[in-house]
Amino acid sequence: MKDIFRTKSIDSLIAETKGKESLQKVLGSFELTMLGIGAIIGTGIFVLTGIAAANYSGPALVISFIIAGLACGFAALCYSEIAAMVPVAGSAYTYGYAALGEFWAWIIGWDLILEYAFAIGTVAIGWSGYFTSILGNLGITLPTAITKAPFEGGLINLPAVLILVVITAILVAGVKQSTTTNNIIVAIKLAVVLLFIVLGVGHVKPVNWHPFMPYGWNGVFAGASVIFFAYIGFDAVSTAAEEVKNPQKDLPRGIIASLIICTILYIVVSAILTGMVPYLKFKETAAPVAFALQQVGINWGSALVSVGAICGLTSVLIVMMFGQTRILFAMSRDGLLPKVFGHVNLKFHTPVKSTLMVGIITMVVAGFTPIGIVSELTNVGTLSAFIIVSASVVVLRKKDPDRPRSFKVPFSPITPIFSIVACAFLIAHLQTVTLLRFVVWLVIGLILYFAYGYKHSTITEDNAGEKAI
Repeated sequence: MKDIFRTKSIDSLIAETKGKESLQKVLGSFELTMLGIGAIIGTGIFVLTGIAAANYSGPALVISFIIAGLACGFAALCYSEIAAMVPVAGSAYTYGYAALGEFWAWIIGWDLILEYAFAIGTVAIGWSGYFTSILGNLGITLPTAITKAPFEGGLINLPAVLILVVITAILVAGVKQSTTTNNIIVAIKLAVVLLFIVLGVGHVKPVNWHPFMPYGWNGVFAGASVIFFAYIGFDAVSTAAEEVKNPQKDLPRGIIASLIICTILYIVVSAILTGMVPYLKFKETAAPVAFALQQVGINWGSALVSVGAICGLTSVLIVMMFGQTRILFAMSRDGLLPKVFGHVNLKFHTPVKSTLMVGIITMVVAGFTPIGIVSELTNVGTLSAFIIVSASVVVLRKKDPDRPRSFKVPFSPITPIFSIVACAFLIAHLQTVTLLRFVVWLVIGLILYFAYGYKHSTITEDNAGEKAI
């Protein structure tokens, strides 16, 4: 077991992308930026802003977004360097394999599976809530039996299941079709967010910003930890690395551009939101942006925002499910998961079997499970991934200093170290119960690794073959 920290060379990782089971290279920097915005602008702006303002940050939500954005900014620089250097599917998992070894790669891969699966289920349930609300405004009331999970008094959350059926079909059809659909949806929701800014700015009352920091700095940091869910989109951008036409240039552009655009929008929206409505009122709603417009009498704007939220959450589902399937694809190709997840369909040039598997699992989660604190579970997974990637940059600079880097993290190793410290700081401000659940998930993952992954790893099989010869 001493070789559990064995690494895969970057050259061998890149060579694997050119075989029969390779993915089609069809994405440019524009598609990547839209993928990032597709995942970042959604649940964070349409749902979590209200939760964070009411329970953690108050009007200082603006500072929470700045803190979370800065932590993400340092991590984004690290992602940009390593994604351009290792343009392979798998994101933090693949980078961990190249820099830190198989054991850490498995840990982060298992961690990412948790992050994406629960995030997809959570967003689907949020989508269902907005959809049901819109139908209610039109006079159509769906019975509780088909809009709630069994533990909430219903039988199945059918709208959540059906939207995942549609998303799964889109992703099976091909990555180009998926990104085209995403681009259209992102354009709609960006228009809706800008509409909210235009309508809401005239209704801001500075008195609503007092007290500015009702829960103190601890509340601001806790709020930053909660809304970190809003920023996981650029991680999904890096999962598409293998399908990018010019990864050395397009990946850094896509990652950094999507983060900058979304951070600016988050800061502006959160400032207007808490200025329009007293922060405690957001305890009453799971749709804070639409709620704020209702409170100032702009009902038509509220209805349009609800439609925008539906679009926003749809694009989040597309990007998150896309990311989940690529993680499974990479882990399967390395032998750490069954080979079935790494099979690429010759007709669609996508990992159809892993896409269907992810679709089925997330449908079960969204349809039958009432999810409470899953956003925090997603956050701890994301923050852990950011730490691994930041550490990988430092290690690879040491291990492979001569390898060409089309993008370099400025002020390394200070920037990656700062990223690690900032992410660890935010993890420390998550609830204890969240951290305990995360530990349980990791223990299950370790059991699976030593029972299956280690034995079936392609490195283990290659070594066995060499010994036999």
